[in-house]
Amino acid sequence: MDTKKQTLSNLVWRFAERCGAQGVSFVVSIVLARLLAPDVYGTVALVTVFTTILQVFIDNGIGNALIQKKDADDLDFSTIFYFNIVLCLCLYLIMFLAAPFIAAFYEMPELTPVVRVLSLTLVISGIKNVQQAYVSRHLMFKKFFFSTLAGTIGAAIIGIALAYFGFGVWALVVQQVFNAAVDTLVLWITVPWRPKRMFSFQRLKKLFSYGWKLLAASLLNTIYSDLRQLIIGKLYSASDLAYYNRGKQFPHLIVTNINTSIDSVLFPVMSNVQDKREKVCNMTRLSIKVSTYIMAPLMMGLAATARPLVTLLLTEKWNECVPYLRIFCITYMFYPIHTANLNAIKAMGRSDLYLKLEIAKKAVGMVLLLVSMNFGVMAMAYSLLISSVTSQIINSWPNRTLLKYGYLEQLKDIMPSVFLALFMGVCVYLISYLNLSLWLILILQVMAGVIIYTAGSYLLKLEGFTYLLGILKPYLQKFKKGTK
Repeated sequence: MDTKKQTLSNLVWRFAERCGAQGVSFVVSIVLARLLAPDVYGTVALVTVFTTILQVFIDNGIGNALIQKKDADDLDFSTIFYFNIVLCLCLYLIMFLAAPFIAAFYEMPELTPVVRVLSLTLVISGIKNVQQAYVSRHLMFKKFFFSTLAGTIGAAIIGIALAYFGFGVWALVVQQVFNAAVDTLVLWITVPWRPKRMFSFQRLKKLFSYGWKLLAASLLNTIYSDLRQLIIGKLYSASDLAYYNRGKQFPHLIVTNINTSIDSVLFPVMSNVQDKREKVCNMTRLSIKVSTYIMAPLMMGLAATARPLVTLLLTEKWNECVPYLRIFCITYMFYPIHTANLNAIKAMGRSDLYLKLEIAKKAVGMVLLLVSMNFGVMAMAYSLLISSVTSQIINSWPNRTLLKYGYLEQLKDIMPSVFLALFMGVCVYLISYLNLSLWLILILQVMAGVIIYTAGSYLLKLEGFTYLLGILKPYLQKFKKGTK
């Protein structure tokens, strides 16, 4: 299979896996939101801040080093596997001992057992991490589809059942732990790689020399992202945190499906051609154009339909999350620029540059956060939007010289899609002023959005539209032949 077909095939499987998992999670979150109070979500969000930060030690850095290294063998994989197991047990011990102090910090004694049980996901992830790296390196993303879906569906059933029978916060805790466990078990069964009885400190040192910079960058990014939740949880109420997180969840769901799919496939593919800079540049440009073409209308459409969507799906008790949702939609719309630029830098082995960029971005972000934190949760959300714009410029800056593809050129490539999406969003939003039922308004908004964006893409001959149409044509022709 040639590189283009292999990349497309894996992208389809990765996207299907993300859509399937996130689709199930989305339905489950709606059901749970109806069964559980906002403060229950806020409680779990407080704990998740800490586990997410520690999860970075497992999921980032050295795992990426295995993917980036051209000649990684069983000794490399086995070394990282055993290193991960020891690391995860240490991290779990830290969380187990720290649980009472975390509970005391938030003045919520009931957090202690929640922290200890939810932290089990750290140990489970350590077992799964190298299997994930193996799948990514060998472009076997079909394996992710089955493992993720099995865990998500099983966890959905258990989570809803526990919430229905009144287990409150434990419904969310057990759901997360069960999901991670089943996901890992299925991946372990379906992926052929097994750790060998071998270990090399020399190999670990080499992989760590590349990976620690990505690890530090990811850790910095995660701490910075979750710091907002820590501050909201401390300075404001659990309900405020729940509304903030719920507003983030909807656009994040879409971004995770698209961005993670492209990110996880693009990085190993770029790593394979890291010595051919023109190819890396072309991949980066195409990724930015096509991803933005898909992302922009979804984000603008979601922002425009936010009010009826939240009211119908989550009930009116969640309407306070709508302003946050709209801010996050604008923030996430430009994420393809972040992803494509950083993937190019990682693939070319410049983890040192990657870390420097992360430090520069977070320095700007921290100033904005400290300035906004005393002016309310909404001010903190707006500061994140401003931070995202500055981060785009910083992420793209090195590629002016590395790829001869700078930020202004990147903006020029995406602006046709962005302006069309904005026009569509305005048209869709105006429909909300009609004196009709919420369901009818939402249906009309979705239909109008699809028609306006598709027609506009055809008339303007947008490159993203043409590219996707070219990919779909062979499949449509096969489908037509099959129906005859």
